[in-house]
Amino acid sequence: MTQSKLNIVILAAGKGTRMKSNLPKVLHKLAGKPLLQHVIDSAKTLNPAKIVTVYGYGGDAVPSAMKHENMIWVEQKEQLGTGHAVMQVLPHLDKDAKTLILLGDVPLVNAEVCQQLLDETGALGLLTVKKDDPASYGRIVRDAQGAVQAITEFKDANETQRKINEVNTGIIAARNDKLIAWVSGLSNLNAQKEYYLTDIVAMAVHDVERVAAIVVTDEASVEGVNSKTDLAALERIYQLRVAQKLMQQGVTLADPHRIDVRGTLECGQDVSIDVGCVFEGEVTIGNGVEIGANCVIKNAHIASGTQIAAFTHIDDTKIGENNRIGPFARLRPGTVLQAEAHIGNFVELKNSQVDVGTKINHLSYVGDSEVGKNVNIGAGTITCNYDGANKFKTIIEDDVFVGSDTQLVAPVRLGRGATIGAGSTITKDAPAEQLTICRAKEQKSIAGWKRPQKIKK
Repeated sequence: MTQSKLNIVILAAGKGTRMKSNLPKVLHKLAGKPLLQHVIDSAKTLNPAKIVTVYGYGGDAVPSAMKHENMIWVEQKEQLGTGHAVMQVLPHLDKDAKTLILLGDVPLVNAEVCQQLLDETGALGLLTVKKDDPASYGRIVRDAQGAVQAITEFKDANETQRKINEVNTGIIAARNDKLIAWVSGLSNLNAQKEYYLTDIVAMAVHDVERVAAIVVTDEASVEGVNSKTDLAALERIYQLRVAQKLMQQGVTLADPHRIDVRGTLECGQDVSIDVGCVFEGEVTIGNGVEIGANCVIKNAHIASGTQIAAFTHIDDTKIGENNRIGPFARLRPGTVLQAEAHIGNFVELKNSQVDVGTKINHLSYVGDSEVGKNVNIGAGTITCNYDGANKFKTIIEDDVFVGSDTQLVAPVRLGRGATIGAGSTITKDAPAEQLTICRAKEQKSIAGWKRPQKIKK
């Protein structure tokens, strides 16, 4: 029977008691995104006609977290076993399709192996794995010829069966006409008083249907998360695989065990990344970029030749070629650097455009600003862009020199080639090509003064 249609069912109803958390287990994050999202992303690569996800613990928390996904949600109000979970989705299955059953807490599932399982499945197919310590997993019982006869849950297994090291992964493929019939006939007469989905294997054997079984060699791809220890172990496996791919592409990593990619990271040639760096969202790095230790970079584009020193934080920023940034610099959302700028230690930029050759080297804050070419901003300079209620812009034209310990009270413009004397508080526009200096000779207090109020839009 040729199948032209695929349904995917994801079981994601469990609490995860051993996680010791009120958050549903499938919403705990690996590499910056929920476990369930990893499974959904893999499922979508198989081009299913529909994805049906079973949720339960946490109420609407799981579907709410995944509201961006186009899928069918089915609630399992009582968690009475995996068979009971699949019972809930039967009305949504296409009778002329196959179904692939995935688990929401198995984030590294391999879509290519799942496709192989689908290709080999007639009525029923399983992914299995051999474990040195099979623990409490359901055992795969085979006959003398090696054909699968049943899956026996650990609590129901005898001593001989418990010695079997081939175990069930929980990932199953089945032809829907058979799956619907078998699941409808499940019983809960077992030690757990639950409806075991695995009982359909014995049903298939009874119906003289071949049970395809693929033994997975990549154990991590079928490993479930049941505790924070499991989660941490899979995180390191995932990150090491990412690191290996980066190194295969030519990236130099000081230590492949000490990098975290929580999104996508694209690198050019001759990129060097020191230890402890975290990359979040979408990050692209050009040729010859050097990144120092313990940097956090999120949703950023970094062009070729730029050097980023240790402990720099970059968020939603575009960085041109041959810039020097850090150490201990912070580039916040909306910042754009052109080429050959220097942004030094303990400098913070926010929503600012900085043109070619400008230097902001020490202990400064530049926010909501346009900074021209070849500007020098001295140590301790700040743009006072917020009056307590509203934000205003500072414009610094080309070739301006700002002395140390200067406050630029926005809105204000510094004309081309202007020089601002150190220690000035600038509240008015500074003319081009002139020295402007403003230092109070005495302290004043103004009675009756009131703070600005937010402007109504």
